[in-house]
Amino acid sequence: MARVFIITGPSGVGKGTLIRTLRERHPELGLSVSATTRDPRPGEEEGVDYHFLTDAEFAARIAAGDFVEHAGYSGRRYGTLRSELERRLEAGEPVVLEI
Repeated sequence: MARVFIITGPSGVGKGTLIRTLRERHPELGLSVSATTRDPRPGEEEGVDYHFLTDAEFAARIAAGDFVEHAGYSGRRYGTLRSELERRLEAGEPVVLEI
């Protein structure tokens, strides 16, 4: 049975560092790619770092029930797409969510 691990905290608290260390020690641990309405930063890639959505796309996906969870932070929206989580769990892959 695949498991879901949730790492949560405010921006800059060290979630990414903790997740990188966990994944180095447990390479089978997948990372769910979150969705956001913020613009990509230099070097960020769609589907790798985030799923970059417009406000309208994000709202439509909320209405369609496409998110497991979502929230607003610093004027932007962030969330976990149900499809990201289900794809990994159906493959039997343990997955970590960075929220």
